[in-house]
Amino acid sequence: MTEGITTVTIPVLLLGCGGVGRELLHHIVASRHLHSKRGVVLRVVGVRDSRSLLLVEDVATMGFDDAFLTEICRIKSSSSSLSALLDFGHCQLFKDSEATTKILDIAGLLGRTTGLSVVDCTASTETVGILKETVDLGCCIVLANKKPLTCGIDDYDKLISNIRRIRFESTVGAGLPVIVSVTRVLASGDPIYRIIGSLSGTLGYVMSEVEDGKSFSKVVLAAKSLGYTEPDPRDDLSGMDVARKALILARLLGWRINMDDIQVDSLYSNEHGPNSMSTEDFLRIGLPSLDRDVQERVSAASSRGKVLRYVCVIEGSRCQVGLQELPKDSPLGRLRGSDNVVEIYSRCYKDSPLVIQGAGAGNDTTAAGVLADIIDLQDLFH
Repeated sequence: MTEGITTVTIPVLLLGCGGVGRELLHHIVASRHLHSKRGVVLRVVGVRDSRSLLLVEDVATMGFDDAFLTEICRIKSSSSSLSALLDFGHCQLFKDSEATTKILDIAGLLGRTTGLSVVDCTASTETVGILKETVDLGCCIVLANKKPLTCGIDDYDKLISNIRRIRFESTVGAGLPVIVSVTRVLASGDPIYRIIGSLSGTLGYVMSEVEDGKSFSKVVLAAKSLGYTEPDPRDDLSGMDVARKALILARLLGWRINMDDIQVDSLYSNEHGPNSMSTEDFLRIGLPSLDRDVQERVSAASSRGKVLRYVCVIEGSRCQVGLQELPKDSPLGRLRGSDNVVEIYSRCYKDSPLVIQGAGAGNDTTAAGVLADIIDLQDLFH
């Protein structure tokens, strides 16, 4: 600890111990010295996975030590249960509804006293109820999970009812400063009238590779082999993940819309959907059948001096997700590989937009954004 710096302790309760959650715990351990110099201590009081909740013996005073956090990561990397850690002692295990009840007990105990940061690194809609109740109990929430912010508008309003106590930078563009940039521009009184962005590293990679003359199906299969896509690439090609990010940005601008209000153009038709064919059949038959249409659209755009990019467009009364023809010399037109790019247009950024570009995916990048959000809350803790 640097002499003369007052120490702020932030109790952390982690929901989700998958790739992002484990990487967050690694980052917390690796950043101890840095945080200590800044007068911040992160005290991890509990970790919940899909089956159970692991807590320290005394949430008011204790936190898991770094060796134990590292062991949690090791155990969960092998898909084992958190119950395997009971042998280490100094912890408690709760399952199912008992776990939910215990989380709310902790939130009630710490929320209005020392404070508590509830961190959602799941990919589930089931955390929405818990998050809403912890908000009522005075807790802060930090989200990597997009789904709570893309639920019904009433639930959304509840989650952001105290905007100072919620952070969600990693829901759009992983660790890129997209949310904070939009927030700061709006706070300055500068109205944003257009946002256009490539918010899928997978689809950014696919479209830039297809532009080079490679077939759509071969590029998607290459992306899958590189780990860029979900196990079923249709989860990426549907555009729904981009649509969730677009909804978060539109709501940040004050739009009162839901997912059903967004026009989403999938890269495959219903006849190639999960209800019509298996993943194996899609990869073998459905995917190659899309090659001609995609190549024709790429060629048509090229004949007009443009390129195809899969983007979200938020402008006027339109929130749309799909393929767009864009100038080759624009930031999005120059995009190569799996980077994310966002262009923000406002009164001050009318002729030359505010452009944010960089790695927009990956557990490491996303977890770094989550950790930065937690630290950003330090002024709210005693």
